[in-house]
Amino acid sequence: MMMKLNCVNLDRCMEEFTQLERNITEVNGKNNELEMLLENANRLTNFYSSKEKSLIDERDSLLLAVKGLQQTLQEQCNLRIENERLKKDLVDVKQRNERAAKDGVAELQRLVGEMRAEGERHKRELETARQQCRREVEELRTEAFHQLEAKDAEVKTQLEKKDLDLEELKRKLKEQERERQSELLKLQMEFGAKLARVQSTAQWSQQQQQQQHGSNLLPQSVFKRKLQSFQEEKNKEIGALRQRIKELEENQPGGVFNDSRLKKRKI
Repeated sequence: MMMKLNCVNLDRCMEEFTQLERNITEVNGKNNELEMLLENANRLTNFYSSKEKSLIDERDSLLLAVKGLQQTLQEQCNLRIENERLKKDLVDVKQRNERAAKDGVAELQRLVGEMRAEGERHKRELETARQQCRREVEELRTEAFHQLEAKDAEVKTQLEKKDLDLEELKRKLKEQERERQSELLKLQMEFGAKLARVQSTAQWSQQQQQQQHGSNLLPQSVFKRKLQSFQEEKNKEIGALRQRIKELEENQPGGVFNDSRLKKRKI
């Protein structure tokens, strides 16, 4: 019984061992396959990692490009919006300019009409002023003509009066000239007579001096003082006469002055 149980257990163990070996072999085969698959998976993982990295880099560059394109598109959109706004503003400005031009033309026409009316009014006022000026000029001319005639008559009267006064003045001047000539001749004759007396007195004084010097009747100093005082007095009289003659000659006209000089020279 014990032997039988041992035989059964051994066979069973052998079978189980054999099955275990088969299982181990299968497991080893599977492990090898799995190792191969793991290596392939590692290679694929490395490949896909590098691929992922390159894709990430490409994605980043594409994102930057997309971002730049988005910014460019945004700018273009903004520019389009700004362009549309400017177009609208331009249309509004054109419309305002057209309205302003129309208003300006209307205002210009109104101003031209007012200027024409004002010009016509100024022409009428200017013509009225010209006529008024002509009338005033004619009146002033007539008044000036009458004033000139009255002034001419007055001037003629004054000239006639001045002519009479001039004739009277000429007559008086002639009488004064005759009086001055006669006075001048008289003074010249007096001067000649006094000069002759002075000369004769001087000669007589010299004779007396010689006689007295010989007889020694009077002192010489007394005689000299008397003679000196006499000569000074005569010189004063002669100077006064010469000054009087000079004044008369200066007051006389040229012809009379020349005649008096000739007469003086003759004397």
